[in-house]
Amino acid sequence: MKEVVLITGASGMIAKELAKKIGKEYEIRFLTRKKVHDYEYEWDLTKGIMDETALENVSHIIHLAGANISEKRWTPERKKELISSRIDSAELLRTTLRKNKIKLKSFISASGINFYGTETSEKIYSENDPPGNDFLSEVVVLWERAADDFKEQDLAERVIKIRTAVVLSEKDGALKKMVPPIQYGIGSPLGSGHQYMPWVHIEDICSIYEFALKNTEMDGAYNAVSPQHATNRELTKKIAQVLEKPLFMPNVPGFVLKLLFGELATAILEGSRASSKKLQDTGFHFKFPDLENALKDLLKKQPYKR
Repeated sequence: MKEVVLITGASGMIAKELAKKIGKEYEIRFLTRKKVHDYEYEWDLTKGIMDETALENVSHIIHLAGANISEKRWTPERKKELISSRIDSAELLRTTLRKNKIKLKSFISASGINFYGTETSEKIYSENDPPGNDFLSEVVVLWERAADDFKEQDLAERVIKIRTAVVLSEKDGALKKMVPPIQYGIGSPLGSGHQYMPWVHIEDICSIYEFALKNTEMDGAYNAVSPQHATNRELTKKIAQVLEKPLFMPNVPGFVLKLLFGELATAILEGSRASSKKLQDTGFHFKFPDLENALKDLLKKQPYKR
């Protein structure tokens, strides 16, 4: 009999790809706002309710729910939404598990590499480093604390927090936004271009979740970031190289991004490196540790070249 894995954040890029990857070995269920398929179960965070049958015989929860950090300007209301979408969703899961006297084998939560703060420095952060002191760091700290509560309240045997870098995918996210300007000859680095952009291939991030699911020795926080580091300038140049496009436009000035995005611009204009050594020491191997090979794999899947 297959173990049951309940995934939140069903509409997200990672959730969709992960379900395809592990669907043969596990019974997959999704928590979603509107049920369409038999394997979907509804929940409503504003009302604090969920279909409790989603938890019948569940062994693992992979918690990917959370409003998109870079989708909108960070107004006071948006900041509250970014936090509550992560914290309230976890609290609803905990309350429902407790009510039904269910203990999970594992609770695996998405987290962010911005745990360490948004600043550009020469430091390479590891899981032993303390959190930063800006808004994104605050979001991630609260996010991880909500995950840790599952273990502290004896609702899960282990809790794994996946501190995710920028996920590169041809279908969605940062890469999909970066390619069109480069394709049309107007691409350029952002701000100084010297800020690091920790990244991970979509296939690798899904493999990390699968590995965490199966490797019972894993517990705690792990940096889900490719071993090869790249700045915004290097990533932009490498995309242009793979697409065989020239890159001659000047950098987009930081003040322009601040005018466009407000405080959110800090997440675009700043960034440091993070180490994946702890994850690799568990025995995990990246399929795409090299940026050029990762981009070649992703960009060949779309008809970008003429």
